[in-house]
Amino acid sequence: GPQPSISDAEGDILFLLDSSGSVSYYEFSRVKEFMWDLVRPFTFGPNDVQTSIIHISTTPTMEFPFDRYQSRGTVQQAIRDTQQLMGDTNTGKALSYAKEKFFSNEAGARPDVPKVLVWVTDGFSTDDISEPMQLLKDMGVTVFIVSTGRGNYLELSAAASQPPEKHLHFVDVDDLPIITKELRDAMLDVIQANRLHAVDITSSSFRLMWPKLLSQETGYYTLEYTPTDNLAGKRTTQVSGAHTSLTLSNLAPETTYEVALVPESNVHYFPPQTTRVTTLAEEITPAQVLISESRPHSFHVSWAPTPESVTSYQILYGPLPGDSAQLLEVDGKHNSTVVENLAPNTTYLVTVTAIYRSGKEKSLSAKACTQEEGSKVRHLRFEDMGSNTLKASWDAADGKVLGYRVRCRRQTGPSSLISVSPQIHSVLLTDLASGTTNKVCVKPMYKNQPGKGLCRVVRMQPATEAQGYKRRQRA
Repeated sequence: GPQPSISDAEGDILFLLDSSGSVSYYEFSRVKEFMWDLVRPFTFGPNDVQTSIIHISTTPTMEFPFDRYQSRGTVQQAIRDTQQLMGDTNTGKALSYAKEKFFSNEAGARPDVPKVLVWVTDGFSTDDISEPMQLLKDMGVTVFIVSTGRGNYLELSAAASQPPEKHLHFVDVDDLPIITKELRDAMLDVIQANRLHAVDITSSSFRLMWPKLLSQETGYYTLEYTPTDNLAGKRTTQVSGAHTSLTLSNLAPETTYEVALVPESNVHYFPPQTTRVTTLAEEITPAQVLISESRPHSFHVSWAPTPESVTSYQILYGPLPGDSAQLLEVDGKHNSTVVENLAPNTTYLVTVTAIYRSGKEKSLSAKACTQEEGSKVRHLRFEDMGSNTLKASWDAADGKVLGYRVRCRRQTGPSSLISVSPQIHSVLLTDLASGTTNKVCVKPMYKNQPGKGLCRVVRMQPATEAQGYKRRQRA
């Protein structure tokens, strides 16, 4: 079922996964499900939880480094995609390899966060584990062991962190979900963030979180945050002792802030906590440029989104190929404009640039084509040819027409589409049932885009009317 999100944890969690031939495929898949259920509620990221997997096999292998997957979805998929390697159960080698990777920048490990090792085993190992496990614990790694087989209790309790009743579990592989919450809570005791840190960082805000040091009755917190490039821009705010988080907003993008949390207690002294947070770059906008309502001498340009941090837009446009361009300025509150005085049947490059209050600029380009001069069909007319057949005729469109498309939407029966060469200005439309109303459209085709079509509705006379008499239908 859905788990409540845990966003106040920070640590590197390494799974030591028995991938040897002593584990069945079924057991391996059940352990993978257990691993995902265990970490599913955590928030993943460079300031939150990171995870990795090392296979126990003949030769230890890292499935993926700590910093590769930074979201729940990608971590879940990575665990699902993990394949069993088979081979020998050389756990001691895997532990030595884990010690190396746990503190390696190359593996994405972080130097100043808690380290947790979760070893899921069937209780069997072909080499010694006591010495490499003790080295890991001596370096500050908290070791949790889950045995799904008949492992030696004395050996495993000595290998796990103390006390063993909190760090060692014996459980059948089908009963792993029974211990999931208990084990996760024990891991949280290790990786629960115990210092000031930032989450939910955007271009203009971030949320600060800190451990519960005070209460409503015992004091309050003073928060100071200062841009490192503008010390005079220091800001201060206060919140009650009941708070453990605060969102700071209206911040400058791509700016590093020095943040200090000062607990003001009337009972105990708590030293100030500090952190450094850099806001993200502004969203690249516009993310979409649309060209519409194209005519021989104009077209409509629109874009999205339109963030409040944009003061104005510049629309630069010029024919392709060519080196001439013209500039339009549009207020930041608007998201469209009409570009006029253009040449017909011409391709233009249009670049929309967002000018931010910070002075930064972001651009996106699109191509636009103007229509041919007078690029539309005129004087569409019909003539009854008998046998449920009409002749549709039209006058030629202006410009360099590549052909015409004639579409007939019948009241009964399928629609039809006929393409003809530019020299032909009439077609026969057949299978038009008597007494039906049909819609006929003729559209000229040009190199860059279709011209404007002309549509007419024509009604076939019922079969009971005089036959053998040719009538000219106009609509």
